Amino acid sequence: MIEAGKPIFVQIAEQIENDIIDGVIEEETPVPSTNEFAAYHRINPATAGKGVNRLVEEGILYKRRGIGMFVASGARERLIGARREQFRANFVGPLLSEAAKLGITAEQVAGMINEESVTERKASNS
Repeated sequence: MIEAGKPIFVQIAEQIENDIIDGVIEEETPVPSTNEFAAYHRINPATAGKGVNRLVEEGILYKRRGIGMFVASGARERLIGARREQFRANFVGPLLSEAAKLGITAEQVAGMINEESVTERKASNS
């Protein structure tokens, strides 16, 4: 699971975020402890703690004293909203910029996406 080139604490935070978005960890339920993350990934507990604390600072997780870390209400919706904005900035903007360089209109790009979507659905149904 841990990949080279990206800080481990960032990967821990992203793993938790993905589990929240996918519904593996629901709102108002506990997340694994930093020691559990550390043991599972064979990393320093402080590194795992840094990833968890990043999500606490963002309001995605909160601490229940003496019990552990829990997913905050509304965390999934906030994460999805943030990911959609990242998707737009990282993919849609550059896609349209490149399309404009090639003389492809936004409508033509939408048509290409629709065609690709139909092709993908047909392939997955086979």
